[in-house]
Amino acid sequence: MGLFDGKKGLILGVANDRSIAWAIAKRIMEEGGQCGFTHLPDRPDDDKKKNRRRVSMCTDGHANARFLVSCDVQSDADIDALRQAAVDNFGTIDFLVHSIAFADRNDLTRDTVETSRDGFKLAMDISVYSLLAVSRALRGIFNDGGSILTMTYYGGEKCIPGYNVMGICKAALDATVKYLAYDMGPRQIRVNAISAGPLKTLAASLVGASGMQLLYEKASPLGRNITHDEVGKSAAYLLSDMSSGVTGEILHVDAGYNAMGSPGRLADELEKLPK
Repeated sequence: MGLFDGKKGLILGVANDRSIAWAIAKRIMEEGGQCGFTHLPDRPDDDKKKNRRRVSMCTDGHANARFLVSCDVQSDADIDALRQAAVDNFGTIDFLVHSIAFADRNDLTRDTVETSRDGFKLAMDISVYSLLAVSRALRGIFNDGGSILTMTYYGGEKCIPGYNVMGICKAALDATVKYLAYDMGPRQIRVNAISAGPLKTLAASLVGASGMQLLYEKASPLGRNITHDEVGKSAAYLLSDMSSGVTGEILHVDAGYNAMGSPGRLADELEKLPK
């Protein structure tokens, strides 16, 4: 018997087969869960429908991948259409994975103090407010005892140069998880976040995650980087009944990097360098 047998839900944020959202979805479907997926809207002049095709290349052939629809989380009409697709295919849902973040490249590549006003609004709308907007739209079709999961990062807790405005967004997202957990609590719907260490994803490539991977490998207690599969397994725990008493939490899946107050064994290596 699978951990998600009889469970149905939505996965928002798959961009390709290296997405964290896809690692989570795979684990859910392997455990018997049925998933509906979204993709970024394609431009009207894009005959190849590249955004849809990238996601469909992942979902095609999976019996538990029930539908794939376009969704712009800045559009209430699109969110309402997503809700209707969930109703048409599932009736009610048990889980939601929100793995969505965006900031304008120009704002990501300059000092945080230089962030544009419009860029700040855009990043906060997509990366933070969308969790509230989607949760509000879907709460009427959520089964009691369901679970909502979003993806955050340590750059919302500590300053990580290069993460810039997205770090501010993640700090706001962390707070949103707690307030949303309180609002959804009376129906036993839990809201949590995973703070994953750096992985090779499309989003990570935009903020220079390769350097962070080396740092995590040298400084974390486990002395290595994490894998997509490890995030998928941790997400399955938070989305399943196994974590029925857990809400408002940020689970760090980062080989213990967040526990460190110094570079640890990396400092020993630095000491050996020629002075």
